[in-house]
Amino acid sequence: MDAEVAQRLIALNKAFYQKLASPFSATRSQLQAGVKRVLGEVPEDANILDLGCGNGGVARELEQRWHTGKYVGVDFSEELLAIARKNVTSPRFKVQFIQGDLTASDWNLQSPFFIDHFDFIFAFAVLHHVPSHKLRLDFLKQVRGLLASRGRFTLSNWQFLNSPKLKERIQPWEKIGVSDSQVDEGDYLLDWRSGGKGLRYVHHFDTAELEALAEETDFRVVNEFLSDGKTGNLALYQIWAPAKM
Repeated sequence: MDAEVAQRLIALNKAFYQKLASPFSATRSQLQAGVKRVLGEVPEDANILDLGCGNGGVARELEQRWHTGKYVGVDFSEELLAIARKNVTSPRFKVQFIQGDLTASDWNLQSPFFIDHFDFIFAFAVLHHVPSHKLRLDFLKQVRGLLASRGRFTLSNWQFLNSPKLKERIQPWEKIGVSDSQVDEGDYLLDWRSGGKGLRYVHHFDTAELEALAEETDFRVVNEFLSDGKTGNLALYQIWAPAKM
């Protein structure tokens, strides 16, 4: 995929989350089962970076668990961040929400974080919205630089092809003036039908592609599981550790 097409897909997703922030947030009032499983393994004093934090669901859960470590949430949507800030209000919880474009080559330098390195970094339902192999590598290299030497990076990616209902949302690229030849294998255009209409770019990952990305960015995969949805297989979770510890 060339850079111009990648930027068009990024702009498409930005427009979606700006226009439909409220109805999207309404569908994310509860954390997915896989996210809760991951949080159950996090020490209460761990410092956490939550990339693509959206409406602050992870932060709310940590607040309710009386988490004592620092938390930083990053998202490009100011509309979703405004919801997050309203929903997380405890003065004892060391929380910071930052606006940042995770597809930028230097988002890690633009954000004034509490600290330089994090014990846990999350990217729930984020990487599948980053178009092109190059931009994914850029994103993951920045994640690697922010992770503590013994830290863990957990990511989840939508497995919508496991659902006949979700597969019906796949739309032709011609709807946004892009051809099949301009996108990569595994790239899809999906529609949105709740509280408004919209289109989003999504990449469908499998285990092999994620493992290859981990190896290219100095990570190793230490765990993997499927979770979420009524069938329990609508998201692929992986936990990565630094390749050299």
